[in-house]
Amino acid sequence: MKHAYLECGKIINTHGFRGAVKLESFCDHPRDLAALPTVWFEEKENYRPVKVNKASVLGMFVIAELEGITDEDKANALRGKTVYAARADLNLSEGAFFLADVIGLPVRHFETGAELGKILSVDTRGKNALFTVKTQTGEALLPNVPAFVKRVDIEDAVYVDPIPGLLDGGAENV
Repeated sequence: MKHAYLECGKIINTHGFRGAVKLESFCDHPRDLAALPTVWFEEKENYRPVKVNKASVLGMFVIAELEGITDEDKANALRGKTVYAARADLNLSEGAFFLADVIGLPVRHFETGAELGKILSVDTRGKNALFTVKTQTGEALLPNVPAFVKRVDIEDAVYVDPIPGLLDGGAENV
């Protein structure tokens, strides 16, 4: 099931004294986060919209002025909160996909079509995303790089060409 809202950043600090916030962007480019007309906050399994009055890119971060956040105290109360984007507000280029959409997909061998496992989660802390794959023998980490991930079809599966031992169950294999 595709989620209507996707994590797109996290408020990491305040900026100035008038309520602006500094966001770490989870998007491919911080400008994608800065271009959003609205961000959403998750509250008790519901999402609450907050209009973005103004946003700009500062290096790898985004500085945003949010509707209703007018002083440093209100901005500071948001520190650590994850912000979400409505799927409809995000544009994907041809062949691109949202990492959140691969969670739960089967992993299949690129040549044989044999099912090798299922994607449990995605870690984006490094340069390339790492997929945690549940295999018959345990869990393994699969780097999302062209050498291994040959095709992603979010309606079907992630097709891979693994080297021997990569998906043999055990995170130590990567």
